[in-house]
Amino acid sequence: MICPVLKLAQQLIQQPSVSPDDNGCQTILINRLKKLGFSIEVMPFDDTTNLWAYHGEQGETLAFAGHTDVVPPGAIDNWRYPPFTTTLNNGLLYGREAADMKGSLAAMIIAAERFISDFPNHSG
Repeated sequence: MICPVLKLAQQLIQQPSVSPDDNGCQTILINRLKKLGFSIEVMPFDDTTNLWAYHGEQGETLAFAGHTDVVPPGAIDNWRYPPFTTTLNNGLLYGREAADMKGSLAAMIIAAERFISDFPNHSG
């Protein structure tokens, strides 16, 4: 069974989200967050779209911040593995933004899913 964080990270990495084209990454995140009951506010700034998602109405606030866009990858021949293909090698995930930031976003989303599952009536 594949780890949920790894599965979501792979899904995000496979989207060639070269700024300003998000190429569906935020839609993936929004769909996951909406299933958890998050309120979503899409915030366009010039040619870039951002989002704000929150869960709960009161209490302490815990904020996660990240990005789904990347700069152009440059010459593909300079990459050990194709940038928008996920590769597992010796227990490591390779792909554009595996460490910064798509892998981190996947971990944030899975943590939120688990927290809300365990504490559905949390405040904030």
